[in-house]
Amino acid sequence: MVTLRRYAPADCDATVEIFLRAIREVASNDYTPAQIEAWAQVDDRQAWAERRSSRPTWIAEAADLPIGFADLESDGHLDMMFVHPGHQGIGAATALLRTIEAEARALGLSRIFTEASLTARPFFQRRGFVVLTCQSVEKRGQALANFRMRKLLP
Repeated sequence: MVTLRRYAPADCDATVEIFLRAIREVASNDYTPAQIEAWAQVDDRQAWAERRSSRPTWIAEAADLPIGFADLESDGHLDMMFVHPGHQGIGAATALLRTIEAEARALGLSRIFTEASLTARPFFQRRGFVVLTCQSVEKRGQALANFRMRKLLP
């Protein structure tokens, strides 16, 4: 069973691990080893922790262990959503997205948007997001394709 709670500063290491493992073990099916190496890095854990604490961020848990996280910026940008590879397919991402959408509505937002990886695009499309554009972003000298996507909130 997946439960959600707000991010706490003590969650920094768990969210970094989830981020790195999701990229290295799941997104690696869609990106080259060089792209994964460029993307899967956290240079400054303090900056990472400050970023998670500066906006609404939720932690998905199973058996009281963090298995995923997501955050929402004040303009409706879903900046990050990652689920640990060992806990994919149990509803954690869906629960996180529902919470993001509820928070966006509570903030009076009419839409949320994200930059979805090749790996995440199908998940978002199944949940009502539409692709606005395909784009290429550079990470440490590597070009990575992603998709700017949006969902209008009723």
